Amino acid sequence: MRVFIIAGEASGDKLGAALMEGLQSLQNGVQFQGVGGPLMQSKGLQSRFPMDELSVMGIAEILPKYRHLMRRINETAEAVIAANPDVLITIDSPDFSLRVARRVKARTSIRTVHYVAPTVWAWRAGRAAKMAQIIDHVLALFPFEPPYMTAAGMECDFVGHPVVAEPVAAQAEAEAFRAAHAIGDAPMMLVLPGSRRGEVGRLAPVFGAALAPVMAAHPDMRVVVPTTGNVTQAVRAATRDWPVDPVILDPEGMTPEAYAALKRAAFKAADMALAASGTVSLELAAADTPMVIAYDMSWLSRIIISRMLKIDTVTLVSLVSDTRIIPEFIGKNCDPAKIAPAIEAVLAHPEAQRAAMAVTMERLGKGGEAPGVRAARAVLRGLDR
Repeated sequence: MRVFIIAGEASGDKLGAALMEGLQSLQNGVQFQGVGGPLMQSKGLQSRFPMDELSVMGIAEILPKYRHLMRRINETAEAVIAANPDVLITIDSPDFSLRVARRVKARTSIRTVHYVAPTVWAWRAGRAAKMAQIIDHVLALFPFEPPYMTAAGMECDFVGHPVVAEPVAAQAEAEAFRAAHAIGDAPMMLVLPGSRRGEVGRLAPVFGAALAPVMAAHPDMRVVVPTTGNVTQAVRAATRDWPVDPVILDPEGMTPEAYAALKRAAFKAADMALAASGTVSLELAAADTPMVIAYDMSWLSRIIISRMLKIDTVTLVSLVSDTRIIPEFIGKNCDPAKIAPAIEAVLAHPEAQRAAMAVTMERLGKGGEAPGVRAARAVLRGLDR
């Protein structure tokens, strides 16, 4: 079985690795080609080019890289056509992956599977109908998504989210992390300003300013900043002016498995987190770590997207649990003066979020078959059909 698989950012790399492992467990002799990050490469993929070339988000952010992205789109589509795989699997990153799929479908009958349903329930509902012209099958992360996809004419399976199958650090690992970084019993906060350089550039100064009054009230507070390899140096530069010297977790020189274990221990050890919106909120929920979510984008993207948005929250834990208990500061509300009091409130009453986090994990499939295996089964069923 020959699979061409494409991911364009850290969250997609995680989904892709779980799916690859699932396919390998169910099917002998699976061969992979495509584009992916370190986790997918650890499962046997040789990426055609560095995945972080595609890690851009937002309308204004894509424009300066448009010509280079178009070259990569055309190059990748030609590679798919030449490989003639049994299936093309594209993972999220629609600005790149769906353009590749469109070029492939225009010239071949290769089956196309897209992993991660477009958020048509949040904004731009017309995307589902456009996708149906080029995508045969969608793998959905959330249980409320399949009806939107099937109504547009695509097959769709809810496969859950790999976060529910990932190991959670034990208390002993959390204590070992605290000891290794001389944190001891001091309060500890994770700060996660994103996995893209543009996000770090926008959010790190805001997050640092929000920390200033918190550090004044809690001078023994320790701050830990996990990073991804493509943004580690940007994080180091952006945190030099923070009111605290953070512990920066750098994956350099570590295997993906070792770094994932280190990050899990940090999540478990933390009293709370300040994080950019995205998949990380699910990782925090899996670790039972209370959080404050904040995010901003370029002024142009902010204006355009805010006018299209159909939901009142972008925090995944809030959406899945159907609660609004997690403080969220998006766009113009991504303001240090608003974020700091919310951090204090969560530090004072962290238990308020725990029920919502537990419901989220249950609804995403915790305790059932691993989502990567469920996704692989769905791909194979589709090929049989």
